Amino acid sequence: MSDGTDDGKRRLLIGGRWAEPEHGHYEVIDPATEQVVGLAPEASRAQVYEAAAAAREAFTTWSRTRPEERAEILHRAAGLILRDLDGNAALARAESGATTGTARGMQVAVGAARFRRYAKGALEPVEEAVAPQVNEAGPMGRAGVFGAIAVRQPVGVVSCITSYNNPWANPAGKVAPALAMGNTVVVKPAPQDPLSVYRMAEALQEAGAPPGVVNVVTASGPEAGEAAVDSPDVDMVSFTGSTAVGQKIAEVCGRSMKRQLMELGGKGAAVVLEDADLDAAAAGIGTTFSFYSGQICTAPTRVLVQRGVHDALLAKLAAYAGHLKVGDPAARGTVVGPVVSAAHRDRIESYVELGRKEGARVVTGGERPAGPDGRGFYVAPTLLADCTNDMRVVREEIFGPVVVVVPFDDEEEAVALANDSDYGLIDYVWSLDVARAFRVARRLRAGGVGVNTVGRNMEAPFGGFKRSGVGRDVGSYALHAYSELQSIVWPG
Repeated sequence: MSDGTDDGKRRLLIGGRWAEPEHGHYEVIDPATEQVVGLAPEASRAQVYEAAAAAREAFTTWSRTRPEERAEILHRAAGLILRDLDGNAALARAESGATTGTARGMQVAVGAARFRRYAKGALEPVEEAVAPQVNEAGPMGRAGVFGAIAVRQPVGVVSCITSYNNPWANPAGKVAPALAMGNTVVVKPAPQDPLSVYRMAEALQEAGAPPGVVNVVTASGPEAGEAAVDSPDVDMVSFTGSTAVGQKIAEVCGRSMKRQLMELGGKGAAVVLEDADLDAAAAGIGTTFSFYSGQICTAPTRVLVQRGVHDALLAKLAAYAGHLKVGDPAARGTVVGPVVSAAHRDRIESYVELGRKEGARVVTGGERPAGPDGRGFYVAPTLLADCTNDMRVVREEIFGPVVVVVPFDDEEEAVALANDSDYGLIDYVWSLDVARAFRVARRLRAGGVGVNTVGRNMEAPFGGFKRSGVGRDVGSYALHAYSELQSIVWPG
């Protein structure tokens, strides 16, 4: 692959060339060992603008490239990513703190799969016939039959600003469909784990992506991200991250009417009805403790359980959390690795303490586990009971291995509690009465609902209601998100 390093220091990718950062480099830290993984570039605002200008220049040619050629490049990139699966997974594990299994299977492998999915997506039809219409004569034209087609056109230059909780799958889920539709991109990864994105960019370069089609800029502070949003060469911002940052981005985009696609915070309600399979519900909810240490916006962190089975479910969740191995993410058998940084660990711990002050009972967890050699940013899987819906630990996104439990009496109260939230990304319902479960699911104000599962269908639209986001992606919906509809009308 192309060499984006110099004496162990990464460089920026701008217009097909590797550029020295104007503000030097910053250290990327392994959350498990607190050791330096590598040095990432500190881009200046001017360099981000330069990257966007390079993407603008490349757009004219790339948007007219045959879909078959775009598909071939994406497919080759997927193969190159998997060619070094072990090395890419090791880097993802080191910079993000994910376990080895998660880094391999859910980060690198899913990232490659998304490139392959959108290689096929590049070949999907972009034209759709519209039913003919008979018009009477009027001030806007003559009478007659008018035909029409709806054509999907690329948006232009897309800023892809990605989250730290999945340094492969999240960027791939933005870059691959954007490129498939003929857009060019400026990728601004999260500062905590940006190195994997450079590997992805190198794979695209080797696969044949022309200069300027893919640009990568990184920085530890907000300046580069702000420039990736306010650059006059950027037509669309695709952002995954916190609701607070998303609101600021929306304000900037609104001034110039930039397109937005935003996946923001979540506080998923898990409604457990009295006729649920409690073992299945506990296992599904338990993924909050185990999958990437709860640092996932789709996690079922807010458990609403009917009183008749409240104590039984609480005991199963406590047992589940207590059997999880916390430790070195590179070690065999580790289920719960560290969270991404010391600052985030401290934030999670502050919420647990806040829960205590609010009256919540710590059933299990709440302490700081000792990592290997006494290092690392670890948080124990924590279960909080005796919660009410007005507590901050129930209403605010903690983004860690913390589950809160709120009892309810009947179905009406469950729906009211679930919908009494600023968030609405993914909710969950457990009931052996499937008709009942679907009845409840359709009343929930969330972009997605899992019925007796925390699994996902990767062709189903993904996105949130309320403060959990704007727009939908995944599957063909991502191709729609990274395109504009154009109508072409003619007299029949």
